[in-house]
Amino acid sequence: MKRLIQWSIDHHWMVIALSLLLLGAGLWIARDMPVDVFPDLTAPTVTVLTEGHGMAPDEMEALVTFPIEAAINGASGVRRVRSATAVGIAVVWVEFDWGTDIFGARQIVAEKLALVSGSLPPQVERPILAPISSIMGEILFFSISSDADDPLTLRTLADTIVRRRLLAVAGVSQVTPIGGAERQFQVIAHPDQLRANNITVTELLDAVRGASQNTSAGIYTEGPQEYVLQTIGRVRTPGEIGDSVLALRGARSVLIRDVADVVEGGALKRGEG
Repeated sequence: MKRLIQWSIDHHWMVIALSLLLLGAGLWIARDMPVDVFPDLTAPTVTVLTEGHGMAPDEMEALVTFPIEAAINGASGVRRVRSATAVGIAVVWVEFDWGTDIFGARQIVAEKLALVSGSLPPQVERPILAPISSIMGEILFFSISSDADDPLTLRTLADTIVRRRLLAVAGVSQVTPIGGAERQFQVIAHPDQLRANNITVTELLDAVRGASQNTSAGIYTEGPQEYVLQTIGRVRTPGEIGDSVLALRGARSVLIRDVADVVEGGALKRGEG
């Protein structure tokens, strides 16, 4: 240490020159260095969401979560895979090495999901990738209330208007409406009428599924003009579902409204006392 101090005293001009050189280099680097008050501390992460309607957590974990994890674990750049399974839903978080391009990571996960999607149970929907976000993202909660409209109208307004306008704002990754009453057409079957017309519940379900769809009838050509023919079958009211033909019994057509009531109401709520 004494020798270093003595050498610095004897060569003080060299020490001053080196100090100025380091100071200049520091100022040069600091000029181009990005400054962030809240740096992103999240490793590149891709979130996979999979829904399986009516499936228990252990069934979802065995038939959905584990196959997805097994397919993704061997992907290039993956450092950790975590998951959470609940009733009818499985969430898988895939963490990549620091510095991995998030868009490249999502492409890798999407390719792996394409390989495993065919082996999932039929009632399980196709796995989807959640929007890009991090733990440093801001979450905003706000409510919509009205003294004139019911919860069904408010939820429909939030789903069809408010959510779409918020997603159009730059920087918004996801908007999730909760609460209210989710609008749906409900078909309430009458067992006595089903037995009287010799109709099964499966036939009723198939008729309801096919009651709301448009069908293309091809193209009609007249001279130099072509016209697209289309059969409009998309229902807009519960009455249109009720007027759909369910089955033929001799010369008589059995309609859905003959064996069931079709009403507009809110979906079943979970967790509401």
